Amino acid sequence: MDCGDVGHILLSHRLAQDLSQFKHWRPHLHDLGECEVKHGMRLGLVNLFTSEIGNSDRPSKLDHPTAAAPSEVVQKAAASRKSAWYWVGTGAVVVLALVAAIFFLRARAGRLPANSTANIPEKSIAVLPLENLSQDPENAYFADGVHEEILTRLAKIGELKVISRTSAAKFRASPETLRAIAEKLGVANILEGSVQKRGNSVRVNVQLINARSDVHLWAETYDRSLTDVFQIESDIAKAIANKLKAKLTGLEEEAITTQPTQNSEAHQLYLKGRYFWNKRTSDGLKTAIDYFKQAIEKDPAYGPAYAGLADAYAVLPNYSQTPGKEAYPKAEAAALKALEINDSLAEAHISLANVRVWHRWGKEADSEFKRGLQLNPNYSTGHQWYSIYLSVLGRNEEAIAEMEKARELDPFSIIIATELGCPYLYSKQYDRAIEYFSKAIEMDPDFPFAHFALAEGLDRKGRYTEALEAHDKAIELARRGRAFDLAGGDAPRAWYALTGPLQNTYAALGGPNYWQRRLESTKQSYEQGTTTATAVAEIYAILDDNEQTLAWLEKAFREADDFLVFVNIQPEFENLRSRSNYHALVQKIFAGPAQK
Repeated sequence: MDCGDVGHILLSHRLAQDLSQFKHWRPHLHDLGECEVKHGMRLGLVNLFTSEIGNSDRPSKLDHPTAAAPSEVVQKAAASRKSAWYWVGTGAVVVLALVAAIFFLRARAGRLPANSTANIPEKSIAVLPLENLSQDPENAYFADGVHEEILTRLAKIGELKVISRTSAAKFRASPETLRAIAEKLGVANILEGSVQKRGNSVRVNVQLINARSDVHLWAETYDRSLTDVFQIESDIAKAIANKLKAKLTGLEEEAITTQPTQNSEAHQLYLKGRYFWNKRTSDGLKTAIDYFKQAIEKDPAYGPAYAGLADAYAVLPNYSQTPGKEAYPKAEAAALKALEINDSLAEAHISLANVRVWHRWGKEADSEFKRGLQLNPNYSTGHQWYSIYLSVLGRNEEAIAEMEKARELDPFSIIIATELGCPYLYSKQYDRAIEYFSKAIEMDPDFPFAHFALAEGLDRKGRYTEALEAHDKAIELARRGRAFDLAGGDAPRAWYALTGPLQNTYAALGGPNYWQRRLESTKQSYEQGTTTATAVAEIYAILDDNEQTLAWLEKAFREADDFLVFVNIQPEFENLRSRSNYHALVQKIFAGPAQK
């Protein structure tokens, strides 16, 4: 017998269980109980409807329901990959594709409002965090890892705009509609789904949705062994490229189909490393380093594990008191090893370029940045780090363009939002810099570096009391949040390198002998090996002792002081920039051979 009335879309419990793994569908699934469909066979039914499709009324033929609890339908995992649609009523549908067609026709008929953001490219996508359906919450790293690796493969397709993990993660379990999320991220399409890891097997459910029209473009369920997870990720990336009509070059197709290791255990360790790397805390980076090393022990030819190790070592001094001279050589060695294994690893090229900015005065960094961004044009961190490199060379317009590109790809990244103000700080557009630093604080009031950078902008504008308050707030937040290691009682040296020392604020509020006292303590630290010659030169510059400043800068050059790379953007050296001997030194730093 038929169970539904006109307009009903009635699903079996079995299909509803599969469909409920997609967060987008859950609010539209309504359990009805059971209906006798044929020859006395009873079938559990779920009514699918939204404001646009289906029939929200209870079917008139279901006068005597035997309903299961709704939670059973929504939460119970499906036992099989194959799901069936059943003819269960007048006007009911047979396959998921027909539901998609209904959405499409409604949109074409104007029933759904068009996206007001006209400049969003059609070939653009955000991959929302995949829901971890595993019983063990410890498997969250695996779901996040599959999510990130799908993103990484998609990001290598030049015709696609792919939003970075950081921004997509802001909408984990978000109650907002997919259209609202897509508009905020600046994309036309959304991929969502779930991952269920059980023993040595994995189930991945995904569906691709055009967020503007709510059309479901594609959906698939993969039931495979853990050793096939790379193939799943590759199949998903190729299917999305096909649905969005993105043409793949030969190199891109090779990049998204590569399987970097046959060792499942090494891959698990690598995913754990990336999980902790993404936390961007001092402790998280150290834990990530440990996992990457373990992955390399399991598979010494696992290129991405070396790239991850390079990334972690490269940024560790920015989050801890770990000296650059200890971390940077390890980062460089790991990046070179990754490229020795696979020269097409975009992340390894970017990591090598970044560490050469911080450790080799930018030598050969430009070509590595360009190669990395050619291989992965959607790598927001690559554009962010390239911007810093361009700034130290004084190429501020290009630096702004690269940081803007990074923000487009990762609009909710707090570090990118903050560093967007830095090129304006360096080019003396202080009001604009303060505007961007303030916007970053609005985005995340607890992010210490945003307050730290704002303090320097306020210092340059003569707002000394506000500058000191912002600086103290940054240190307080860093200490309280534990993301940064302040064992030395002060911010990491890298923060000062990227902003400045509040030289005017301390001169105005710290008393007439403040900087002289700082000079003596800094020289003592230098003698003890806890700071560099550049730090001493900076204070001599603040005290307007040009001869001593140049002498200590020359000393820093002979000692291959990493922080010399920032001389062009640090305000202390402003009075020296008209002197020929200063220009000669800068020429040696940026045009001479790399220091060892």
